[in-house]
Amino acid sequence: MKFVVKKEDLYNGIKIVERATSLKALQPVLLNILIETVDTNNVKLTATDLDFTVTAIINAQVEQEGKITLPSKTLNEIVSKLSDKLITFDMKDGENVVNITCQNSKFDIIGISASEFPQELSNVNIEDSEGFEIEMKPFVKAVKQAGFAAASYETSNLLSGIVCDITGNVLEIASTDGNRLARVREKINNKDNHTKQLIIPSKALNEFIKMSTFIDEESVRIFTEKSKIIIKSETTTTISRLLDGQFPKYNQLIPKESPKEAIVNVSELIQALERVSIMVNEKTSIVKLELSQNNLKLTADTPDSGKSEESLDIDYNGEDLTIAFNYKYVLEALKNIDSERVKIGLNTPLSATMFRPDSEEDFVGLIMPVQIR
Repeated sequence: MKFVVKKEDLYNGIKIVERATSLKALQPVLLNILIETVDTNNVKLTATDLDFTVTAIINAQVEQEGKITLPSKTLNEIVSKLSDKLITFDMKDGENVVNITCQNSKFDIIGISASEFPQELSNVNIEDSEGFEIEMKPFVKAVKQAGFAAASYETSNLLSGIVCDITGNVLEIASTDGNRLARVREKINNKDNHTKQLIIPSKALNEFIKMSTFIDEESVRIFTEKSKIIIKSETTTTISRLLDGQFPKYNQLIPKESPKEAIVNVSELIQALERVSIMVNEKTSIVKLELSQNNLKLTADTPDSGKSEESLDIDYNGEDLTIAFNYKYVLEALKNIDSERVKIGLNTPLSATMFRPDSEEDFVGLIMPVQIR
């Protein structure tokens, strides 16, 4: 195998696929990136942890075909530190040592044979008629906004997933961990009018969000094949298993209206929460909100450390109300609101509280309060 590649192309390709390498690999080859020549002008990079697989096609001048797997971490460190010149990969037939040269720099890396890499994971059969196209920016934005409320991806139940519901030209994305809920709706170009509900592991979508910054394309196509979802652009393919089961009917949990409503400046509330939370009890993370006529007072206290307090001017004409939350949940909801002001829909101290942008955006965050003792 021998090919020559631009540093930028190779580095971006590595950054796209490296997130799929296994952190706790039972098989050493899952710590590696599979590098294989495609034709005289392209090389394919692939990484997988068996649940999540990513491939990227990069431009290269291929002189001799071949394939090998190389350690992801070492490869990334080498390429990131090389000068912005052409990089040559050279491997003799029958060997597992790759010689990487760039100007005066030279590295010999010992790899693992490509025959040990689980090839079948990246060879899925998809047909254009089965998929639907979606613009990259709205998709990435929707996943960022509505995916944060999923349970830890280390849990295997449905709440560790993000639900994507496609109906007509509307994509609805939602997640919940039982204590909070996030939902967003985006318009999409669903030419074939597909209707689907997919439950995708949050890890897969969160990793796709991170690698999307290296994908310079306007849209992706989404396919399903048996128990897998495939997100495909011109040069990248992301494959993840789907979660199987009935996702909670989350829309039934969102109140249609709230008896009390406060309107607050988002950035001011974020800054106040971050200051007040300095004195929060780390075991509970509770911040108390006291609402009165056009005023919001935030307090936190830890018996051994002390107390913090801050007041904000807000729009609120309801009766006095004291309610408490895990402040981290509130911060995450606020940081995903793309609006200058937030509408906070309230009822009783123990009722689910809604956080909506004071704009046209169709986002809602729902947070369960904590009982004040």
